[in-house]
Amino acid sequence: MYTKYFRLEGRPFSIAPDPRFLYLSERHREALAHLLYGLEQGGGFVQLTGEVGTGKTTLCRAFLEQLPSHVDVAFIVNPRLDERELLATICDELGIEHPGETAGLRQLVDSLNRHLLDSHARGRRTVLVVDEAQNLSAAVLEQIRLLTNLETPREKLLQIVLIGQPELKDLLERQDLRQLAQRITARYHLEPLDREETRAYIRHRLRVCGTAEPLFTQGAMDEAWRLTGGIPRLVNILCDRALLGAYVEEAPRVDRRILRRAAAEVLPGRPVSEASRPRRRWPWAAGLAAVALLVLGYVAIRGADLPAWLSSPLASHEDPSGQPQALPPSGPAGASTAGETVEVPAATAPPPVPQPAQTEAVVPGTQLPEGLPEALEAAGEGAGVQAWDTLFRHWGVAYFLDDPAPACEQAAHQGLRCLTGSGSWAQLIALDRPAVIELRNDQGRQVPVVLESVADGQARIELAGQGWTVPVEWLRDRWFGRFSLLWKPAITAEVLKEGDRGLDVLWLRRRLADWQPGGEAPADPQFFDSALAARLRAFQAAQGLVADGVAGARTLIRLNSLAPAEGRPLLLADSGGSH
Repeated sequence: MYTKYFRLEGRPFSIAPDPRFLYLSERHREALAHLLYGLEQGGGFVQLTGEVGTGKTTLCRAFLEQLPSHVDVAFIVNPRLDERELLATICDELGIEHPGETAGLRQLVDSLNRHLLDSHARGRRTVLVVDEAQNLSAAVLEQIRLLTNLETPREKLLQIVLIGQPELKDLLERQDLRQLAQRITARYHLEPLDREETRAYIRHRLRVCGTAEPLFTQGAMDEAWRLTGGIPRLVNILCDRALLGAYVEEAPRVDRRILRRAAAEVLPGRPVSEASRPRRRWPWAAGLAAVALLVLGYVAIRGADLPAWLSSPLASHEDPSGQPQALPPSGPAGASTAGETVEVPAATAPPPVPQPAQTEAVVPGTQLPEGLPEALEAAGEGAGVQAWDTLFRHWGVAYFLDDPAPACEQAAHQGLRCLTGSGSWAQLIALDRPAVIELRNDQGRQVPVVLESVADGQARIELAGQGWTVPVEWLRDRWFGRFSLLWKPAITAEVLKEGDRGLDVLWLRRRLADWQPGGEAPADPQFFDSALAARLRAFQAAQGLVADGVAGARTLIRLNSLAPAEGRPLLLADSGGSH
């Protein structure tokens, strides 16, 4: 109904699970990184919780799309099952034959164990994902815990992911479930969007539907955040209704008033009047009104001309920052200026055609390069090979297309190491190395590209042999958090931990001394003692790394960055070993 009026290609705030609209905030990326990290650990449980509507299901879908091809998944969406029904459903999901309703627990477990052992022997891994896990009974949770006892002498055969509402956390804190809680290797609670993320979320969904015009004023977007608490599902419901309201009123965009009216209709349980009431504006507004009346009365009596500040049109009562500027509007809705509605005589009101607001003009240099969406859509299966070839060339080494060895194995033969993992945008930037990442195209398919450099809000990527400069904001919207990069080690050890000894430990001490000079001289500089572990934990914490006192790949990369670049390719234009 309103899509034609606003020149949209579809409904931007539909609650249908359309992959085109997928928006991962920084906290969604962190949650995804925790899921993938837990998977990489092998065995045990991964727990993801969040309020209703915060995007857990969307995140789960992104997680499943990130799983390697050698991972089999059993996805349980209806957890209101007893122990036997649960095991039978897992077997059905994995294609395991079983006697059906006549099968007992022992038969089902044996069938599952045989399948897992066979999959393990073929180099495959198996993941069980349980959605709405807060509805599981204690007996079923105990049965799930027992499944983690299916193992070989070296590793677990089944990785389990529990996704649920906050009640899941309370459930797992019960005394009778403490054994399960102790096996959780990664936990993350997904918080709602904050104010800035809510604005970005609204703009993102509008862009997907083909418009960069600010159909919501700044104040309306802030009001949407306050009324919904930043819960994406509620934002969708509210904004969809607000666009319909603007269409009915023939308004060029949604302002606070229209949004509040929509909230009263679709969010009846929310305290609209209290949550959206301007903060203590009326006392000073009444004072200004009294002063204005006195001045106008004086002018009328004296016949004097109006002062310039009174004869000029009233500005909006809010500027884009949300701060009060002048009197609140008191008449019917009309034209829109700096983000809010002001009273305009009906005879002079402009036609109701959406126009870009002056306060939210598109910043030069943020437009998407022409042809990039088509290139992402046309990218074929060879895009991954081309991406790795480009990444190898950045390091000045050859990627042999006719070599059946994986890219990381080829890198190792040429003195490089490979890091494949997941994380937030800030964590990727901190590693400061070009990387192969995957971007979601408009059809929801993942396309490998090379992230070559980042500077001034712009990123340089290469796809299919062609370079593109794109806005970082656009890039982050389409990136799921997975990456692969190359780096050159300065030591022979892959991991350094407390108790190790040798020249590699001495190198570690020197790098930490470059970062923070001082400290007592150790009795044995080549021994990794507890004091060095504490210093390493302090470094990791300062760099946003896991502060475990163990120098793995990510920590070693950051330590390498403390030394001069020595010809290594860097992601940040101003890098040079100083950060």
